[in-house]
Amino acid sequence: MARQRQQLVKAAIVLLALCVTLAVAKKDEIAVEALSTQEIEEQLQQECSIIQKLTAYTHAHTPTSLSPLQRAFSLLFPFTSPALNSLMATLYISGPPNFLLALCPTDIDPSSLNIMVAFAVGGLLGDVFFHLMPEIFLGEVPEGTVRAVLVEPNKNLLLGLAIMVGFVTFVAMDKGLRIATGGEGHTHDHGERKDANGHVESDKATTTGVAKNDAALKQRKKGAKTETSVALTKNAAETKPPIKLSAYLNIVADFTHNITDGLALSSSFYASSSIGATTTLAVFCHEIPHEVGDFALLIQGGMSKKMAMGLQFVTALGAVLGTIIGIAVQELGGSGTLEGVVGAGNQGLVGTSLSWGDVLLPFTAGTFLYVGTVGVIPEMLETGPNRWKELRSTGLQFLAMAAGAGIMLG
Repeated sequence: MARQRQQLVKAAIVLLALCVTLAVAKKDEIAVEALSTQEIEEQLQQECSIIQKLTAYTHAHTPTSLSPLQRAFSLLFPFTSPALNSLMATLYISGPPNFLLALCPTDIDPSSLNIMVAFAVGGLLGDVFFHLMPEIFLGEVPEGTVRAVLVEPNKNLLLGLAIMVGFVTFVAMDKGLRIATGGEGHTHDHGERKDANGHVESDKATTTGVAKNDAALKQRKKGAKTETSVALTKNAAETKPPIKLSAYLNIVADFTHNITDGLALSSSFYASSSIGATTTLAVFCHEIPHEVGDFALLIQGGMSKKMAMGLQFVTALGAVLGTIIGIAVQELGGSGTLEGVVGAGNQGLVGTSLSWGDVLLPFTAGTFLYVGTVGVIPEMLETGPNRWKELRSTGLQFLAMAAGAGIMLG
């Protein structure tokens, strides 16, 4: 009897242990299925021995010294808060380019900006393909570490959709402006363009044509220089052309464009400080020729230099507004708001780990793609009758574009 009781007790203990094991396994299985993408990646980071060995190897072989560009970024953006750094970046891209307008003559030739525009295109596209796209789909990985990334098909679709929406938004804005202005639009054209008859005409020829005619008239009438000059001055004052509608619409478009720049800066700094710094550099390189080109368009639209400079400063406030909107979206609807219940699964957009703040960066990447391709490259494809001059100009433009992209690799 005693032996049978011992056997029954042992069988009961084994059965109880088996039930506990099955219950724990079932609980673990449910917990894994309920984990969010971020929680799974964190567990892999902590428990996977292969990732830990790769992290140790990478950390041991990663140089600790900073590059000159990284040192400059650390000085320009000293704050740990992404909100403060994005506001600093907005001041950098809005202040200096607008102050440079005071040094620009009113008869500036926009075609002289072609090399600078090509440099800016290289910077924008380099930032998109070298930094923004990897950050959008894979995320930022600190130097010296290795991270496992879980692929979410629906998440990738939403990110691609946000990029496309940003691109199409600028297409719609540009198309609407062209319709409103009768075909002129808010283009990034800083070079020569063709008239209705197909002849090539430059902006400089348009802005300085009156001055050249005045000079020829003075040469033919050397004996009456003073009287001719006074008469021309009076006629110019009496026949001052009205400000074109396209000039005012250009201000609206520039204000909207600067809002997207502010959104780009805020979303990139919330992604990482390095992404934010490189995006600031790309936007800054683009803003200089963009602001000078818009300044020339306003002068040609009938505005005085003082009025054109004042309105350009007003449009710069669009970048500040965009940055504030981006900070608000990131703080109120960022990924941090989804970190509520552990084991509740993905609670973001369409059942993914994305929040509204996460779609700002791909949206601005789409706008950068439009500005760097559709907005500028058609101008670079225009050619004149002088083949050797065009070959030389094309070579310089491609070198400038490569230099702009090369800086983004630093």
